[in-house]
Amino acid sequence: MFAVAVGFLGLAVLGVLAVRVFLEARRLGEQVTDSARRINRAAEDLERAATGAARAAKAL
Repeated sequence: MFAVAVGFLGLAVLGVLAVRVFLEARRLGEQVTDSARRINRAAEDLERAATGAARAAKAL
């Protein structure tokens, strides 16, 4: 009986840890998505600035 209780308790602990890992992985995925959006925005801004600088240099 004791072994069954300890086994059940072990499974419950593993279940709780699995849920925590799932939630943290989801949060990490959201952070990666947000970072990718920021990087894309910065790349677009840099491209626009480089285009403007190239036009200004060409006009000289």
